[in-house]
Amino acid sequence: MDSVAEFFAMGGYAVYVWPALGLTAVAMTGLAWQSWRRLRREEAATAELERALKTGRASAEQPEGKAEIAA
Repeated sequence: MDSVAEFFAMGGYAVYVWPALGLTAVAMTGLAWQSWRRLRREEAATAELERALKTGRASAEQPEGKAEIAA
């Protein structure tokens, strides 16, 4: 049991190690969530564009800030 306590104490540096680990975990989780949201948004935009092209009505209106993708 003593070795477990020593591990969590990190040789006296636990006050620095554990918060750094926690902040890293929060940042990584946030980046994964943001990437997932962007993927979903881009998939929806791609599906909409494919539907428009399939029906033969390529929309001349592009959402502001979006460039048309050339094949």
